[in-house]
Amino acid sequence: MIDGFLALYLFMLAAFTGHEIISRVPVILHTPLMSGSNFVHGIVLVGAMIALGEATTWWQQVIGFVGVFLGAGNAAGGYVVTERMLEMFKSSKKPAAAGEGGK
Repeated sequence: MIDGFLALYLFMLAAFTGHEIISRVPVILHTPLMSGSNFVHGIVLVGAMIALGEATTWWQQVIGFVGVFLGAGNAAGGYVVTERMLEMFKSSKKPAAAGEGGK
């Protein structure tokens, strides 16, 4: 029973710490931070795939499959969000073609 309480304590501590850290990130640093977190999500996905590969019971396989599915969705969604955010920083003006415009 102690292991369950310890796991719950660690989860709550990680959630609180993560919320505090992310809420204090300036807007200008959000895109690089997202890029770095996408890297971490890729590592989580590899870990979930390894755990699924080591699963022996049907219950472990179900949990492993859900972990891989959610990890893949999280990593792919992170890249989509980062790409959309980077699009916001691109200029909407089209450069003048050579020979057009003044000298």
